[in-house]
Parts: sequence; C-alpha cells; structure tokens
Amino acid sequence: MPAVVVSHGGQMPEHDGKITFYVIVCVILAAFGGMLFGYDIGISGGVTAMDDFLKKFFMTVYEKKKRAHEDNYCKYDNEYLQLFTSSLYIAALVASFVASWVCSKFGRRTTLQIGSFLFIAGIGFQAGGVNIAMVVFGRIILGFGVGFGNQAVPLFLSELSPARIRGALNICFQLFITIGILIAGIINYFTSNIHPHGWRISLGLAGVPAVILLVGSFIICETPTSLIERNQVNQGRATLRRIRGTDNVDAEFNSIVAASEAARRVKHPFRKLMRPSSRPPLVIAMLLQVFQQFTGINAIMFYAPVLFQTVGFGNDAALLSTVITGLVNVFSTLVSIYSVDKAGRRVLLLEACVQMFITQIIIGVLLLLHLKPTGSLDSTEAIVVVVLVCVFVMGFAWSWGPLGWLIPSETFPLETRTAGFSFAVSSNMLFTFIIAQAFLSMLCHMKAGIFFFFAAWILVMGLFALFLLPETKGVPVDLMVERVWKQHWFWKRYMIDDDEDDD
Repeated sequence: MPAVVVSHGGQMPEHDGKITFYVIVCVILAAFGGMLFGYDIGISGGVTAMDDFLKKFFMTVYEKKKRAHEDNYCKYDNEYLQLFTSSLYIAALVASFVASWVCSKFGRRTTLQIGSFLFIAGIGFQAGGVNIAMVVFGRIILGFGVGFGNQAVPLFLSELSPARIRGALNICFQLFITIGILIAGIINYFTSNIHPHGWRISLGLAGVPAVILLVGSFIICETPTSLIERNQVNQGRATLRRIRGTDNVDAEFNSIVAASEAARRVKHPFRKLMRPSSRPPLVIAMLLQVFQQFTGINAIMFYAPVLFQTVGFGNDAALLSTVITGLVNVFSTLVSIYSVDKAGRRVLLLEACVQMFITQIIIGVLLLLHLKPTGSLDSTEAIVVVVLVCVFVMGFAWSWGPLGWLIPSETFPLETRTAGFSFAVSSNMLFTFIIAQAFLSMLCHMKAGIFFFFAAWILVMGLFALFLLPETKGVPVDLMVERVWKQHWFWKRYMIDDDEDDD
C-alpha cells in the first residue's frame, strides 16, 4: 500500500501533533458506546438472578431455584433464560455487517448516531416489557445498537488517535465497558431489594449513557480518514489540523490520502478480504475475538451473581461480590492504558495467559473437590473463589479484553478496514452468543470441569500470541502492511501485491 514514509534508524517517525483537549472530549463521548455494552453485560446477569424478574417471565426457573437440595450447578439451566441474555449478541452479529457498509458509506460518526437511536429504542422495550416476547424483542433492537456501536467506536478511536498513544486512547472503549459493568453491578445490588419492579429500573437506567452517547455523537467530529476516504479532502485536512493542534500535518495527511486512493481502487472490499494479502489481519482479528470469549470472561461477568450463589453466597452477597470484581475490572484496565504503548501488546497478552490459566485451574480444583451438587463451600473457600475470580478478571482486563478490540481496529489497511473490522465484531458477537447461550447448560453438565475447559483454551491462546501475533506498538495505522505484516516471519508469505483494480 503506498504511503509517505521517511526511514530513520529503522524507526518509524512520529507524525507531528499534540494531544488536544478536543480529541480527549471526542474519545470520552465516543467511549460511552463501550459503557452501554458493558452495562448490558453486567446488568443481564444481575437481573436474571432477581426473584421478581424470574417470577414474571421464568416461573419454572424460580421454582427450581427455591427447591430444597436443588443441584447447585443446574438450578439456573433454562434455554429461555439463556436466550434472554444471548439474543442481543446474535442481533449484533447481523447488524455488524450492515454497520460496516454504513461506516464506509456515511462515516463513523453517522454509524454511531444510528447505534444511539437503536440503543434508546431497545432500552424502552426492555424496561417496559410486559411479556417475554417484548423483552427479548427489546434486547434484539439493543443488539442492533451494539452492532453499530462496536463497529464504529474502536475504528473512530484508532483513526482519531496519534500513533504514539493510540493504544491508550483506544482502550478507553474497554475502560468504559468495565465502568458500565461496575455501574450495573452497583445498580443491581440496590434494585434487587426494590419490589416488584427493581429489574425495570436496572434495565431502564441504561437510557442515561444512551442519551449521553446520542448527544455526544452530534458533538464529535468525523475522523480525517473517513472524510478523505469519502472525497471530502479539504474537510479532512482541516479536521486533521484541528485534532492534532498544528498546521504541520502534511506527512500524516499524505499518508491517509495515499491509503484512501488505494482503498478507492477496491470496489469489493469483502472480496478483497478473501485474498491472501488480507489473510493475516483477518485471521488474527477473528481469532482474537474467539479467544477473548473462550477465556471464560463473559461466562463469569454475565453470570457472576449466579456463580457466586452457586458457591454459597446469598443473593445480596453475590451481587456485592460482583461489584468487587467490577472494581477490579476497572482499575486493571487503567493498568492497560498506562502500559500498552510502553510494554507493547504481546507482553500483556502473554503475561495474562499465565495468570488466567493458573486461576482457572485452581478454581476448578477447589470446586471439584469441595462443591458437591448440594450444599455449598464453607466461607473461607467461597472467599478464596472470589479472590481467584478477581485475579482472573485482573489479567483479562489489562490484556485480552482491551487488546481484543484494539488490535483488529489498527491492523487492517484502509481498503478493507471497515469490512475486516465487521468480521471482528461479528465474530465477537457470535462467540459471545455461543457462550451466553451455552454457559448455564455447560455449568450443569460439566460442573467444575467448565473451568478446566476454559483453561485449555487459554493455553492455546498463549501459544498463538507467542508465535503468530506481531507487535503493533507505535506503528501508524496506515503503515501496518509495510512495517508489520511484510516483516513477520510467518505472515509475510501472504503479503502478495495485488495489482487488480476491480477487487
């Protein structure tokens, strides 16, 4: 891909510019899309543990929950209860491909605006639901919003950010996801004692960040890359000057223009994705999403109240434990923001694999030895499980959580960026759906073995990161092909120049 490059000592020169206040404002407002996603992850598990919600929509689950000596691992096993949680993610999967087209045709900002309207509509149906069909329909509409938001926000953040701090600013998306999860846990803790409509309050309060995102989507600018890609070259240069706080933007501007000219020659970006030269970023983007889900993190975050009840905590104590893990999640993501552009992506991923593998194994052994189908762990063992879950969440939150979104958003060339990232989003939603739909049944049938299942996946992830994942720290997004893929020991074999203009 053509670009304006000046080599100096083998290092990539940094484009001129500073971190402007306006960029920070845009990053924060756009990242509210992550807060909505995180809020939903956190709120659904708490709501499905509330007796009022179960009595209204899932009476059979409520009756199973209240039976004496019910199997600890199976009392929440209900395909419709799982469908309530997972329906959002299959909708987001479908929406991500539509969002990819909208993102390319109309820009990142417009995609975010559409997502905001969908968020608000879905929240209204959920909170006002009078039957399960209405609630699930609301979650499907909300899922369309997630598909649009998760497509637009990471791309927006990567394209807006200076290369030297791109990782930190992009991880604000994941930071806001963790803040959303934490807020959801706190709200569930208090609304669980508001009868009979506490669950409606929990679901309805998602409207607050949704409105902030909607208003913010009219305040933020479009990215220079998107403007130039859509032939608004002068506006793109003006926006680049504004966000960099300097008139000296020629090097970065020329790099974006060159990438945009290459992108315009590609008339069918999804077909271009199937070519060998597109394989490295596509395979890595999709595998990162698969691996992110098979760490077991969403199983823990979705169903943390259920999990903690399973090991012996009461309802309120389980929700409080969820708040604790939420706090760990937020502060650990701050570690990632600080270190990702210093230590690099691979170091964080590899360290976390070791940490998560050890904790999953220990949790599995504890439950295997001490948690029988009836009864519970003693208080000390239950607290140890909570601590281990926190250590697990800590490792995920500074590695596979944020980097699973960051790396795909920064590694595709412009001609396939929105199409490629839509595969990343859809893969994430597909495997989130699979885990959300299957986890309670897996817990019922595999019991403590489910933690060994996730540990095996973490081992595979570590080997993948060690041998096949290149480092992308500090490389401008429009120079990834030359500086990353063509230099990697394995992926360089796929970097065949395509001269066809009708791809």
